[in-house]
Amino acid sequence: MKPSRKDAPAFRDASERISAAATYRRGAENYHLARPSYPDEVTSLLPPGGTILDVGAGTGKLTELLLQADRSVYACDPSAEMTKVLRRALPDVPVWRATAEDTALADASVDAVVAAQVWHWVDPDRASAEAHRVVRDGGHLMLCWNTLDVSHPWVLRLSRIMHSGDVLREGFYPTVAAPWRLIEERRVSWIQPVTTGDLFDLMATRSYWMRSTEKTRATMTNNLTWYLYERLGFDEGQLLPLPYRTDAFVYAR
Repeated sequence: MKPSRKDAPAFRDASERISAAATYRRGAENYHLARPSYPDEVTSLLPPGGTILDVGAGTGKLTELLLQADRSVYACDPSAEMTKVLRRALPDVPVWRATAEDTALADASVDAVVAAQVWHWVDPDRASAEAHRVVRDGGHLMLCWNTLDVSHPWVLRLSRIMHSGDVLREGFYPTVAAPWRLIEERRVSWIQPVTTGDLFDLMATRSYWMRSTEKTRATMTNNLTWYLYERLGFDEGQLLPLPYRTDAFVYAR
């Protein structure tokens, strides 16, 4: 079993990408509980202060981290359910429904645009142009991803059972259009403590799961049950160290 060699998830065309992304219009509560936040090193990549727009903010994982770093943050996401959870979690953050390609912001209105766990769902040319439009002179675009660290063999097989389509190759680079140019990157390995039960919740946040029939979901659940408790010999509720990799990229013009 070999790790991914992809720089981005594979879609047949734009309509398949849009359809897959649309699955995240539901399941926000579980997503908020099951998905991890990001290492502090991510926020340190941006200059201190300033106003930041978090596009595709989901339930606010990166938004909250930016607030803790004393940034002024706006957040947008196309999902009504995601923005509902985000508003409840971070009531002081201005939140609205919009996409990375059409944020509804005025020209030159923020100092940076950030996109966490979302750039592979967007049209990179249109999203790059929109960031160029709304970011002030001297501002930045930052992209980041959490990825299961499949350099650990047990995690590689776990990712296949979960159908984790966003596992990208080590050293990948996202597609970003001119006038943006890469000025800094950060690649961090870290551990998230999880229970075996948490892994079932994490699997249910994958777009493959949310697009699947109940029969397919039952098969995935049975496969994960076998893998954790029979193949690996873990106990129900056992605490595990789940290895992650975070890849972050900063662009300027």
